[in-house]
Amino acid sequence: MTSVDPSGLQATERKEPPRFTAVLTRPPGQSAELAAALEREGIAAFDFPLIEIAGAEDAAALRAALAALDRYALVVFVSPNAIERALDAVPGLAWPAAVPVAVVGPGSVAALARRGIAPPAYQVVAPDGAQAAAPAAADGRAPMDEHRPDATAPVTPASTAIAPPSPTRAASEDSNGDAAARFDSEALLAALEERLGLASLSGRPVLIVRGDGGREWLADRLREAGAQVEAVCAYRRVVPAPTAAAWARVRSLLQGAPHAWLLTSSEAVRNLDALARAQLSEDERLALLRAPVVAPHPRIAETARAIGFDTITASGSGDARILGALRALSASSRAFLEQPAPASFSTHPRMTDTNQESASSFPPAPPPPFPPLTPPAYDVPRRRRGGLVWIVVVLLAVATGVAAFAFNRKLDRLDARLAARQQALDAQTAELRVKTEQAVSTAHQTDAELTRLQGKLADAQTAQQALQQQYQDLARNRDDWTLAEVEQMLSSASEQLQLTGNTQLALFALQSADTRLAASASPQAAVVRRAIAQDIDKLKAAPSTDLTGLAIKLDDAIEQVDTLPLLGEAANAHAGSAPGASAPAAASAAATGESRLAHWWHAVSKAAASEFKSLVQVRRLDNADAMLNTPEQGEFIRENVKLRLLSARLGLLSRNSATLKSDLRAADAALARYFDGASKRTQTVRAQVKDVMQGAATVEVPNINASLQAVHNYKSRG
Repeated sequence: MTSVDPSGLQATERKEPPRFTAVLTRPPGQSAELAAALEREGIAAFDFPLIEIAGAEDAAALRAALAALDRYALVVFVSPNAIERALDAVPGLAWPAAVPVAVVGPGSVAALARRGIAPPAYQVVAPDGAQAAAPAAADGRAPMDEHRPDATAPVTPASTAIAPPSPTRAASEDSNGDAAARFDSEALLAALEERLGLASLSGRPVLIVRGDGGREWLADRLREAGAQVEAVCAYRRVVPAPTAAAWARVRSLLQGAPHAWLLTSSEAVRNLDALARAQLSEDERLALLRAPVVAPHPRIAETARAIGFDTITASGSGDARILGALRALSASSRAFLEQPAPASFSTHPRMTDTNQESASSFPPAPPPPFPPLTPPAYDVPRRRRGGLVWIVVVLLAVATGVAAFAFNRKLDRLDARLAARQQALDAQTAELRVKTEQAVSTAHQTDAELTRLQGKLADAQTAQQALQQQYQDLARNRDDWTLAEVEQMLSSASEQLQLTGNTQLALFALQSADTRLAASASPQAAVVRRAIAQDIDKLKAAPSTDLTGLAIKLDDAIEQVDTLPLLGEAANAHAGSAPGASAPAAASAAATGESRLAHWWHAVSKAAASEFKSLVQVRRLDNADAMLNTPEQGEFIRENVKLRLLSARLGLLSRNSATLKSDLRAADAALARYFDGASKRTQTVRAQVKDVMQGAATVEVPNINASLQAVHNYKSRG
């Protein structure tokens, strides 16, 4: 298809350039307003989130901190995400008016305002310019305007008009790499010093509500100022998993379609690099690194440059500046695609690191040469018309010359840029050469280490062969070793059984020996296993004796022996009360109506009668020997009984049934012969001795002689 201009010249066919695409990498749901603004500018928006915001795994610490806000001198929210997640965690939270709030940017100011936390009722501290920019974002979703490793870029509502930055402001940003109004931790610290004074926070608690990880710069500065900083996690960032359709769209863009990536956090840059290494080929990843990138903060630009991106535009914070940078890149791409290049001119599709809207990131191509003009035939009547044609031709020639001069100037600038790029490539090549030499040296060292390791491996293989030979020699006598091991286990179990009576240990030893013999196919092993099975049944059938309880009863009986009354001892029932009766004599006499002399005579006669009665007592004793024992011999009787009981206790613990029964009978006979049988204490001790005597029948411990004899026969037969 062709068109004819007013001069009658035929114009070349021109194709509509492809639409410029902006790849938005903010978390899901935070790019709608910016995407709508881009669509109004004729720029296609492709949502490709590189970060997802999720709730904290454990919000207990966050709720506990928000429940005690009155004790904090300052609360710092690092992002609107932190505000939304924290205040949603405690529904109906009433913010104390005396507790100031510090935020990083206008998005956080707007998020607080939507929650009812705004000046003048509350003290909100933010960097300069944040309060003025906050009303624009208050009607929509809070923009993520904090330039932190865990924050995303701002989102401006669709209802707010987005204006590009002024040329003066853009030039300022291009010269120093940042906007005049900074919304980051450094700017917030300066605002805190100006509004509150860091000295006022010394020794007082300060709460920082943030995501998992993030920068510690602000917390460190506050600690240096003397504040007691506490940090709680309100949300966490996770790496999303883009769909196959999203990756297909990315690959189509990397094949040459004009586009730019908007990276609004350093973590998004790192996530993009990790996802690209996993999903894209090496050529596609290199094409990604050559794609233009828009970064709203110098720290993000530094991270992108460290990853390998070489065409970076530092736009400055705010959706207006981001939109202006993307508009400039789109215009540069459109101008580059609409202007065809001559056959001898090679275009350079790389973009430059700038954020000025007027600067073109793509070098424009010179216009195509016009076809030769053939003047019309001279005609006298048409002389005036031919003059107009020649005037148009001259004007076109002048315009062509001016355009050629401008293109030459642009070519000179392009040559200068290419020369600078070549110098940078030469420097990188030299650095790569040095690294290559270091790698070669490292490779030689690795070869030497590998040779040494191979020698060690050969030695290890030789040692392994020797061990295998020894194992084969031992395997020939495996049955003998197994039998010796079983005999040792049974002998130890028998000794322990006889010494301590521990049937459980002996049972475990028999079961272990049976398991060892189960691996042997020898017929003699089956005979031994049969004997072991019999002993196992014998041990399981053995009654269980409470040795501890019996020993406690003997200990109690031993302690009570000293308090038992002997048979020859009599209780002293006489108590002299006559001397003490003189004191209340007058009172008693007055109470009975008797005279004091009559009352005294009555008391004395009563005491005398009691004394005469105690002089002679009549008791029956079946054992006359008890009356012949002196008090000194009574002590010996008590000690002998205690020795008998102690000996019985030793026999009980050693499971010596014969000794136990003998000592218990002797102790019971002594108690019955020399001690008062009518006493409750004597009856109690004798009952304890009889209880122990009844339990002595189960003290005997079975043996495992059958198993030991079977093993002995097996060895003798072998």
